Amino acid sequence: MTSVPTPREACGSHVLADLSGIAATLLRDAAALETILVSAAGAAGARVLSAHFHHFGGEHGVTGVVLLAESHITIHTWPEHRFAALDIFMCGKARPEDAAAQIARDLQAELQNVRTCERGFRVVGSLPG
Repeated sequence: MTSVPTPREACGSHVLADLSGIAATLLRDAAALETILVSAAGAAGARVLSAHFHHFGGEHGVTGVVLLAESHITIHTWPEHRFAALDIFMCGKARPEDAAAQIARDLQAELQNVRTCERGFRVVGSLPG
């Protein structure tokens, strides 16, 4: 028996980005990071629902989340290593790769390691008979 491939498309795209070589002062600035991530969400065609960012004090970093109608963008920073980890998941017509690229530019990251994974699949069109 031969199976017929089912047309499928992903429910969303998940981008993980490791960014390094970033100014430590920026990686401690919760307000600046929130502005950067919210702007990137808009540029990617996503709608921001809320945002929460927390600086751990002193020389420590920031963790933050931007909640989107299309899912989320999160960041965690390590100023002592000049490093930030991003997690961006978006569904619909939003473009998480665009958000990651803009964030990397705005942070002036010297090095980037970006990985994209398609998440979930839905059947499209009609199934054969």
